Amino acid sequence: MKFLTRLCFALLGMMLYSTAAFAAVNVQNMRVGNQSDGARVVFDMSQSISYRVFLLDNPKRVVVDLDDANIGALKTKVSNQVISGSRVGKMSGNDKRVVFDLSRPAIVKKAFLIPPQSGQSWRLVIDLSMSGENAFKSKIGNKYIVTNNTKFSPEEEKESSWWSFGSSDENKADTKINRKRIIVLDPGHGGKDPGAIGAYAKTYEKNVTLAMGKELKQLLQSKGYVVYLTRETDIFIPLRQRTKIAQKYKADLFMSIHADSAQNRNATGLSVYTLSDTASDKEAAALAERENKADIIGGIDLGGNTKEVNDILISLSQTDTRNKSSKYATYLVQEMSRNVKLVKNTHRFAGFAVLKAPDVPAALLEMGYLSNRTEEANLRTASYRKKLAESVARAVDKYFKDPEIASN
Repeated sequence: MKFLTRLCFALLGMMLYSTAAFAAVNVQNMRVGNQSDGARVVFDMSQSISYRVFLLDNPKRVVVDLDDANIGALKTKVSNQVISGSRVGKMSGNDKRVVFDLSRPAIVKKAFLIPPQSGQSWRLVIDLSMSGENAFKSKIGNKYIVTNNTKFSPEEEKESSWWSFGSSDENKADTKINRKRIIVLDPGHGGKDPGAIGAYAKTYEKNVTLAMGKELKQLLQSKGYVVYLTRETDIFIPLRQRTKIAQKYKADLFMSIHADSAQNRNATGLSVYTLSDTASDKEAAALAERENKADIIGGIDLGGNTKEVNDILISLSQTDTRNKSSKYATYLVQEMSRNVKLVKNTHRFAGFAVLKAPDVPAALLEMGYLSNRTEEANLRTASYRKKLAESVARAVDKYFKDPEIASN
């Protein structure tokens, strides 16, 4: 009898073990965030899992196959600087496939499982690294599938081990929205480059832009933003150096501040520019050429690039960055339209040198025409500049609260 009792318990234990061992893995959550060189994808799961990660082309995508997995209502509408979208599909049996569409070439840098720790469940972590077209194409195929058994270099293993998902660094992308956003304001011209000169009061553009920059900085800081100026005094800074300042501070947004001028002294209105390889009209093209030539004053002509060089510069500008720049410009135009006169087709496009940082959303604000008597007088007054600054601040708030921007 005792033998039979023991045998029954043993069989029951084996059945329970077998059921647990072969139970499907519940994928509870999926997170996608930016890293300095790419993106990180994290799956939260009930237990360990067998996986395969590989690249496909036409269109570019990363595929993650999960064996025997139950996937509930995951947030699949995700995007960042590498991933433009995702979707979940069913394979044979209970196996699942998660596909991430790529907005740019990238390779699988590493993938690894993290056992439960610090109250966290099992996690599958996949790191993607931005790459060139050739590097991406060289990693397509069965030979480069990453699985549970794939070995990485010691440096990569070390990097994987220090990422503590139970600490405050668990998901840097998730907490990014809570950090203070960094804005770099660029008062145009300066020093030996006066910019446009008022037709009536002989107002220097460099003085108006600096005054506006300082006033706007103070307002944005009062709203909790971290704000830097490319120049605090009347000094000359080459155009490309201004974009480097924005990159140095890891700016979330860059705005160059200018005041326009035209032969037609009746011309009035505010306009906003974002980067394009082709200008939206002849006036925009002429203005961009005139502004870019300011680098000649510093002794180096950086405004006379060949078409081929300009094409390369433009191609380096990330699609994601361009989209964000246009989004900010849209909010800026909306807010400005409430308070001041705008030019027709307010949001324009031109190849301004200061907008060519490939990793910083940027816009150029032309506050009005110094060649017009009324607008020159307005721009000289603190009350009018305050009105402009308040409109900019509201646009900045709306931009960073936009769901697509807030999630990055």
